[in-house]
Amino acid sequence: MKHSYLPKLWFLLFFLVSCCLNAAAQTGAVSGRILDENQQGLPGVTVLIEGTQLGSSTNAEGQYLIQNVPVGPRVVVASFVGFSTQRIPVTVTAGQTATVANTVLGENTTLLNEAVVIGYGTQRRQDLSGSVEQISERQFVKGQVTNPEQLVQGKVAGLQVTTNSGAPGAGSVIRIRGGSSLNAGNDPLFVIDGVPVDNRDLPGASNPLSLINPNDIESISVLKDASAAAIYGSRASNGVIIVTTKKGLQGEKLRVNVSSQNSVATPVRYVDVLSADEFRALVNERGNAQQKASLGTANTDWQKEIFRTAQTTDNNVSLTGAVGKLPFRASAGYLDQEGLLKRNDLKRYTGALSLTPVLLDGNLRVDMNVKGSWIDNNFSNQDAVGAAVFYDPTQPIFSSEGRFAPYGGYFQFLDNGSINTLATRNPVGLIEQNRRRSTVKRSIGNLQLDYKLPFLRDLSANLNLGYDIQRSRGTSVTDPNSGQLTGARLGRGIFEQYARDNNNRLLEAYLRYNKQIGGSRIELLGGHSYQSFDYKEYVFDDRDVFGQVFQQPADRPINGKDYFDPGYRLLSFYGRANYTLKDKYILTGTFRADGSSRFSEDNRWGYFPSAAFAWRLKEEGFLKNSSAVSDLKLRLSVGQTGQQDIGNRYYDYISLYTPSRNTAQYQLGNQFSNTLRAGLYNEELKWETSTTYNAGLDFGFFDGRISGALDAYQRKTTDLLSFIQVAALTNLSNEGFFNVGDLETRGVEANVNLGIVRGDKFDWSINANANVLRTEITRLTNVDNPNFVGNPTGGIAGGVGNNIQINSVGYQPQTFFVFQQVYDSNGKPVEGLYVDRNGDGVINGSDRYHYQSARPRAILGFGTNLTYGKASLAATLRSHLGNYVYNNVRSQSFFVQNSNGFVNNTTEEVNDSRFGSAQYFSDYFMENASFLRMENITLGYNFGNIYKDRANLNVSFAVQNLFTITNYTGLDPEPQRDGNSGIDNTIYPRPRTFTVGLNFGF
Repeated sequence: MKHSYLPKLWFLLFFLVSCCLNAAAQTGAVSGRILDENQQGLPGVTVLIEGTQLGSSTNAEGQYLIQNVPVGPRVVVASFVGFSTQRIPVTVTAGQTATVANTVLGENTTLLNEAVVIGYGTQRRQDLSGSVEQISERQFVKGQVTNPEQLVQGKVAGLQVTTNSGAPGAGSVIRIRGGSSLNAGNDPLFVIDGVPVDNRDLPGASNPLSLINPNDIESISVLKDASAAAIYGSRASNGVIIVTTKKGLQGEKLRVNVSSQNSVATPVRYVDVLSADEFRALVNERGNAQQKASLGTANTDWQKEIFRTAQTTDNNVSLTGAVGKLPFRASAGYLDQEGLLKRNDLKRYTGALSLTPVLLDGNLRVDMNVKGSWIDNNFSNQDAVGAAVFYDPTQPIFSSEGRFAPYGGYFQFLDNGSINTLATRNPVGLIEQNRRRSTVKRSIGNLQLDYKLPFLRDLSANLNLGYDIQRSRGTSVTDPNSGQLTGARLGRGIFEQYARDNNNRLLEAYLRYNKQIGGSRIELLGGHSYQSFDYKEYVFDDRDVFGQVFQQPADRPINGKDYFDPGYRLLSFYGRANYTLKDKYILTGTFRADGSSRFSEDNRWGYFPSAAFAWRLKEEGFLKNSSAVSDLKLRLSVGQTGQQDIGNRYYDYISLYTPSRNTAQYQLGNQFSNTLRAGLYNEELKWETSTTYNAGLDFGFFDGRISGALDAYQRKTTDLLSFIQVAALTNLSNEGFFNVGDLETRGVEANVNLGIVRGDKFDWSINANANVLRTEITRLTNVDNPNFVGNPTGGIAGGVGNNIQINSVGYQPQTFFVFQQVYDSNGKPVEGLYVDRNGDGVINGSDRYHYQSARPRAILGFGTNLTYGKASLAATLRSHLGNYVYNNVRSQSFFVQNSNGFVNNTTEEVNDSRFGSAQYFSDYFMENASFLRMENITLGYNFGNIYKDRANLNVSFAVQNLFTITNYTGLDPEPQRDGNSGIDNTIYPRPRTFTVGLNFGF
């Protein structure tokens, strides 16, 4: 995949920039005033010269002035959220100011003329033929938001965002319409200002997206069906999320905005374990002599000892305006966020610069964006969360007894003076005797040049050069006296290092042709993309805290380097054609060819077409003059997208050999030689392909007071990239990726917007969305095998290698696979007694059955915005219905007599079930975890102009995670751990956060 034409593209860039420096043109100015329907000046309206980025925004009186406008006939476009867009023709004369008559904007919540960001450009909302939803800054979730995806949580039909934990900057599981794969990636493609970013996990950063400052984001578009996403082909099987950051406008006066949010976060609740007195009563009632003797005299609430009230400050400043013909926006931010878990915090420093000049008589648009961030993380040992649930509450945190001195004075369960390796460790010691720090740096940027060719005015050329660079460095230090150490480690400790460099580079070029011919409008787009992903993974010696080497890692390269440098390349060609007839009939076709270096030359290329048709029934004669129907459009689409994301496996189609280092060496006399181990490879590995069918209806009634969309879809994924075991071969691993299996998803989604009250003083709107879907595995093997039950998944705590879920044909992914519990006449579970479901007289693994799924049957979102005078109220709620959770905390709550010298704490479950042994696979521990969560509620007050009308002040008070209504008995009905949903195993709790915000602009 080498490219000899790269120097030519760089020459083109140099030529275009040279043209900019030598350009000169005669210009004039345009002025006017924007009014609302009450003939009052409308401030904050965006006013642009069509076909350029020349523009301004209106002042408090609704007035605007746009300078340096090229002479000749022009069109002024005035737009404002919640109002109809107006287009006014004007003729500009050199050296003079053309005055536009007062322009009235009428209210219109349908926003049919709103520009919606799609792949490689924008479209008017009324021209969309695919399923696309755009959320603007005004609609974002408020409060203490650390990561970009949290801005649209609960706002978009079909988009599910679930944070993995309550830790600062924690990652999220993001699914659009449920995801399309089993073992390959299910995350959507993120595109930030035209750069498809690398969302691969990065050591030291719990979420790569946390390195993006949400305060710099202007809008987020979600591309859901194949027609909308197929232009991105590769990695678009799971949808696309396009993030557009804020920009400056030409002619705009300098505006400074300063914001500060200060938050306090508290645990919502704790796992309901036995108190010290209740625990003593339990052990004295049911324990043996050794267990009774192990009890202490303390009363320690371990959960309260490791958690705290956490504070956060988030401060941002931005400057927006123009210097001559150079519009700009510059911003800087500082976030200092404490976690609920002690010694856990995140500090983020961000900066962004955007330059958007328009040159060469408005023919050349330049868009340059640079964003940088620096995050310092202090990670607490999250093993303490589970330890705090199960540790003996009758024991103290510290002990003055000499036997605990080697362990820093922390109480630990000992066996002949050494750590009892079967016992839970002291939770406070796990935190205080570990120091885990990281520094992560990231820079994302691009230079995009869009030039209208002088010899064909309807044709423009676009060149986009982008990058996404990440650097991660971190250390983990375990105290020499830590209770986590045994043997030779005790007294020496552990000093671990990690480092990785991620480099993502993009080169893209495309041509776009737009032509209006009578009642027809044609758009043609064709382009090429090249993207490289390079990783440098460093390898370090295993050392103690004094710098002494314990041993060298077994996987260190033997070529003298101290790092691995894997990576892959994507090469693409793409095209799109849009045809609109009389603003009534819309046809869209796209095609993308992607080549991935993850596959062999025979299977390297994937081809992904799509087609869509939209019919604007509102423009038909029988509806055009209807006052009741303000919008009605039917959409139909079909298309294919691809998948090649199999994590950090880049060469699975090549026969590779792994060198040994200190293990598996061959001895010949006194000499030891390294050996090479062959790895499993699959030359036939190829693209996973998803085909999506979508039917949609966009509607609006009563001048947009009621508007929304309804979509039904079906997605079929074939040639699943599945990680499976195969028959063992000599010297080969027996597991790897193969194209095995099919998956099918069906769903219906809807969103509705209601303008309840519209007025200058009182305004109230409501939005709601819903998604009902089911995903079914339709094939898992290439050869039919009636005895094949499925592939186990969903690891749980307790025992070794236990899984509670399974992927089976005819069922949803991650369906729970359990025994059916038998109950006595009092409704109590009978220990160890399960239903003989196959009737063979024996209770064994064949009697386990498919129960329910962790995937919700319906996902609901609800939001409301209310303003009265200068006060405002906004709220966002989320709900999941029909999702089930395996309560792994309850399943570990049993009491067994043993001679281990310690007893773990438990929940009240021990008195309900009276289990004396583990019953991990009983459906008794399955719970319906449907819930309604108040995600955010924000009260604001805008003081308006202050300080001689030179500034504006807005204050707000927000509460996040205010309440959750559910019958689930565990800590949280929405557990996520390492992306594995539906298993509640002592998660880092999500906090309830109270935030006071100040926004000052002048």
